[in-house]
Amino acid sequence: MTKVLVTGADGFIGSHLTEMLLTQGYQVKALCYYNSFNSWGWLDGIAHPQLEIVSGDVRDPHFCKHITGDVEIIFHLAALIAIPYSYVAPDSYVDTNVKGILNICQAAKENGVRRVMVTSTSEVYGTAQYVPIDEKHPKQAQSPYSASKISADAMAMSFYNAFELPVVIVRPFNTYGPRQSARAIIPTIIIQIADGMKDIKLGDLSPTRDFNFVKDICCGFIELSKCDAAIGEEVNIASNYEISVRDILQLIAKIMKADVNFVEDSQRIRPENSEVFRLWGANAKMKNLTGFEPAYSIESGLRETIEWFTKPENLRMYKADIYNV
Repeated sequence: MTKVLVTGADGFIGSHLTEMLLTQGYQVKALCYYNSFNSWGWLDGIAHPQLEIVSGDVRDPHFCKHITGDVEIIFHLAALIAIPYSYVAPDSYVDTNVKGILNICQAAKENGVRRVMVTSTSEVYGTAQYVPIDEKHPKQAQSPYSASKISADAMAMSFYNAFELPVVIVRPFNTYGPRQSARAIIPTIIIQIADGMKDIKLGDLSPTRDFNFVKDICCGFIELSKCDAAIGEEVNIASNYEISVRDILQLIAKIMKADVNFVEDSQRIRPENSEVFRLWGANAKMKNLTGFEPAYSIESGLRETIEWFTKPENLRMYKADIYNV
């Protein structure tokens, strides 16, 4: 039985990945961010004989060495990810995203971990210079968040080049699904409609995104972790499809049978040179390496997402009337 570590396991993608790994027979050590409430985030209430939950912080190098001593594969998802908050507190993004991957890679090197799966983001590409965006597209730091992730990816690759650490840079495009933070566009739309609002507050509707359902992203992570040819590579997980924020709003409203209006909220507008106006990811490299293709269409993924968010016990965990950064 393969033992793996998932950092950021208490978060949106991390919790789904943890569950999928368990269903596929892995033994999972799930790292949750330490807090005095003893909360395990989205893993609260999940019990499994092959699940070990630990609390801690990837910013601590000694802790990272301690928790990686008995694992074969690391799925490193722990990060600060909210772009708006990175304008407010950029230093914290360097601490968590850059120092965090440094600590994980150093620990993996010292403990002989056989695979380190590093979570990147499509935000490293910035606004598309050409589409679809492949892995050779230039990196553009259009926010402190994207700068921290570009730096983190480079740090991980330096361990591959300098020390032959078996690193894979996994680059998901825009992930959505149950449990996602309301800082993201799809949950923002859904919870406002579900809360009975008629005027839906959003930022710019013109940018396009390449949306991917969270279960597809998790499958992609696992497939890449099995692929020796992916070591030392940067690999997109993308749908090879783009849709504007305006069209996503209209599609969600149609599925939810809601008659709503769009209201521009100035606080949701990114600084002009920071907005990423177009993301459309090429997934040919992923297909060639693993044969993996997304199983969910945008509509099927949205329906499953809407079904989860509109359950009263889930909806009440979100605050539809405030802007979540």
